[in-house]
Amino acid sequence: ARAPSPASVASYPQAVVDALYVHVPFCPSVCPYCDFHKMLRHEGLVARYLDRLEQEIAEAARLYPGPLTTVYLGGGTPSHLRDDELTRLLGAIDAAWGRESRLETTLEADPLTFDEERLASFAALGVDRVSLGLQSTQDDVLRYLGRLHDGASGTEAVTMAIRSPMRVNVDVMTSIEGQDLELDLRTVAGSGAKHVSVYSLTIEDNTPFGRLGYTVDEDLDAAAFELTSQVLAEYGLERYEVSNYAAPGHESRHNLGYWGGAYYLGLGPSASAYLPAHGPFGARVKQPPLKGWLAGAEPEIDVLDADSYVLERLLTGLRTRAGVDIAALSERSGAALQDTAAQWLSDATRHGLLLLDGDRLRATPTGIQRLDAVLRAYVGSRTLIGAISGS
Repeated sequence: ARAPSPASVASYPQAVVDALYVHVPFCPSVCPYCDFHKMLRHEGLVARYLDRLEQEIAEAARLYPGPLTTVYLGGGTPSHLRDDELTRLLGAIDAAWGRESRLETTLEADPLTFDEERLASFAALGVDRVSLGLQSTQDDVLRYLGRLHDGASGTEAVTMAIRSPMRVNVDVMTSIEGQDLELDLRTVAGSGAKHVSVYSLTIEDNTPFGRLGYTVDEDLDAAAFELTSQVLAEYGLERYEVSNYAAPGHESRHNLGYWGGAYYLGLGPSASAYLPAHGPFGARVKQPPLKGWLAGAEPEIDVLDADSYVLERLLTGLRTRAGVDIAALSERSGAALQDTAAQWLSDATRHGLLLLDGDRLRATPTGIQRLDAVLRAYVGSRTLIGAISGS
């Protein structure tokens, strides 16, 4: 199925789509742990990518005219594009939706892909937030992860970015044998970073690490989770989502939209979107990988029903400090959690994993650490909404 027509979009309530994700699949190198859609660049392929992306942007803007509040260029390594290529990409977005109403434009960047002059060029193109893939400040860890930069060049890039007019997020990876995680965290937070994203090393089957049978020690992972929160709190960085810490006012607006259940566009190969289409709860739309995407192949479409909508809101909302407004969730889905998951709610709150404060359901610090188990228990115990409503 193709994307919906403007008439079908207008027939659904709350159909505002004001966020855009663009996937840039090109990287300077392919890291052995990464399972995102990515590849090494060559000039002809980048040119074809930009040609197709311009067409896709124009098509999307006709269906969803905006204006856009947030734009996020992810990958891959968007900063691996040359200046003229980034100018073309962001220029197409500006031409389609304008720039005036935008509150945040984020660019993911590799430490070796910019200097002070290039940071200034990012800002001139409208980028006001850089997400820097540092991962570690330690040479042994960086070599293990297959990164091209060393600790010194990585920390220099962080310092340089922080001196720029843009806001800065720094990615740190944890749960790696031999890593001094506290050193990494204190180096990054001590540099003045106001937003740090901290992710455990995850081994996926379709990666070189997965094919080699690498594993992550569960005890090391649990210890890293606790240490991260303790150390970053000393620098005024509060956890506002499972893996994300920020000084007040420095949270990622774009990602808050994802976690809050907002609709968003996803353009480029393998990009995902959530659109107000095909039904009252919207649809998840995933673009094909590069070859099919260049050829105009149709995306995969997963239409949400009431039960899948509630599950998704719990999956994303409970990851955040804000939690989930279960009164609003009940109104939208047509059934109350107190009816569909009464025992789960009772057990999780009684065991100190969830906290129900009025209509706001949040995960406690213990619940955040055990969130996967909490959500599995929900799936195993819920009564489907159709059974409650008799439909």
